Amino acid sequence: MNDGLNSVKITAGEGARAYHHGALREALIDAAESILEERGVEGFSLREAARRAGVSPAAPGHHFGDARGLLTAVATRAFRDFGDALEAGDVGTHRSERLRGLGMAYVRFALANRARFQLMWRKALLDRDDAGFCAAGDRAFDILDRVARGGDADEGPDLTALSPSIAAWSIVHGFVELALSGAFGTGPEELEAATEQLLPRVLDHLVVAD
Repeated sequence: MNDGLNSVKITAGEGARAYHHGALREALIDAAESILEERGVEGFSLREAARRAGVSPAAPGHHFGDARGLLTAVATRAFRDFGDALEAGDVGTHRSERLRGLGMAYVRFALANRARFQLMWRKALLDRDDAGFCAAGDRAFDILDRVARGGDADEGPDLTALSPSIAAWSIVHGFVELALSGAFGTGPEELEAATEQLLPRVLDHLVVAD
C-alpha cells in the first residue's frame, strides 16, 4: 500500500515536520492546549496551532474542519482525562466517602487543568453533537451519577431521578468556580488548603444514604 495513504508530510518552511497521520492530529491538539494555557480561548487561532505544530496553516482544516472542530477535540481529550481522574477518585466503602473522593478529584483536576477545564463547559465554542465529545462527557457524568444515586442509578434519566446527582454536581462545580475566581485565595497553598480542609465540610452538606 502506498505510504502516502497512511502518513502526511506538510511543508511549512524551515520548521516543517513529517508526521504520521494520527500523530499530526495529536500534535495539533497539543499545540491548541498550549495556546489555551498561555492565552485563553480568546487568543486561540488555527494558524497559531499550525505554527506551533510546525505545519502549514491549512493542515488543521484537513483534520478538524475549523476552529470549533479542533477545540472540540481538545475538550474531548479533557473530558476523557477528567473521567479518568474521577474514576481514580472513586474510593471508599460508603457512598459519602466515595462522593468526597469524587469531589476532591473533580476540584483537583480543575485547578491543575484550568484552561482545558474551562473550555469543557464553553459549549457555544464546541460541536455538541460530536460523538466522541458526547461519549466522553456522558462517561464523566455517569461516574458521578452512579455514586450519587447508588442503587437508584438505573431508574432512568428523568429530572427527579437525577436530582441527587445534580445536587452533588452543583456543589462541587460551584466550589470549583469560586476557587478559579480567587475566592479562596490565588496561591497554590491557599487553594490546596481550601480543597483539603473546606471542600470536605462543604460536601458533608450533601445528604446521602449509604
